Amino acid sequence: MIRSMTGFGRGQAIIDGLGVTVEIKSVNHRYFDFSSRVPRTFGFLDEKLKTYIQGCISRGKTECYVQIEELEQEDCIVAVNQSLAKGYINALNELCESYGLENDVTVSTVARYHDIFSVHKNEADEERIWNAVRTVTDSALANFVAMREREGEKLKNDVLTRCGYILENVEFIEKRSPQTVIEYNAKLLERMKTVLADVNVDEQRLLTEAAIYSDKVAVAEETVRLRSHISQMHEFMNSNEAIGRKMDFLVQEFNREANTIGSKAQDVEIARKVIDIKAEIEKIREQIQNIE
Repeated sequence: MIRSMTGFGRGQAIIDGLGVTVEIKSVNHRYFDFSSRVPRTFGFLDEKLKTYIQGCISRGKTECYVQIEELEQEDCIVAVNQSLAKGYINALNELCESYGLENDVTVSTVARYHDIFSVHKNEADEERIWNAVRTVTDSALANFVAMREREGEKLKNDVLTRCGYILENVEFIEKRSPQTVIEYNAKLLERMKTVLADVNVDEQRLLTEAAIYSDKVAVAEETVRLRSHISQMHEFMNSNEAIGRKMDFLVQEFNREANTIGSKAQDVEIARKVIDIKAEIEKIREQIQNIE
């Protein structure tokens, strides 16, 4: 199914004592470009998320935002810097002795000096955290991909409609092109009769000139190739692979054939149809820039 490169998905759940929120969004980009924002203490998730999400996304500038909240307080270890605490106590006792102060040094007094304490959390269980984040990421990815597919379906319909309009113009050109040869032949005969007056017209020369003109303006090869390219575009649209870059190349071939037809056109009506075709090709090019 065709997917747009623009999408957004969000997932949220409480798993194993963790409140996890994951948001994924993407915009157009030639390749897969990933960045993530996770809490500093969970930096190990960056590479895991990139690898995991890349399994579902092949193109697009993708951003992933992760929020993790510990709902169950982890066990903490409070350690005392014994050397620093001893230094404070000695300093306080020295003040009392030096200035004849009442010695009221207590635990509460020393506890005011916060730098003697350090708090250590137990080492994070990375596997537990990753399992929770991965589960919520799956939910966000499902919403994200669903949005991309909805957008992709709109792009598909628009591109195929424009391809249909191009085919209508191609059909007109194919019918009109032989007629231009007949009209040229008639005009050439009329001019030769006028110029030569009573002299007999050289029928062989007339046939030769008509043949040269017919070969010069023949666009059958180009219209056949253009039809083939449009048929291939239909095949791409029914593919389950990421085909945005292939489609970009195919549209270049569309444009090449249209330019050749335009350069050969010696007829106003055909020239107008070529302009219409090229306008549609440009619109298709703009649309496929959004396709993964």
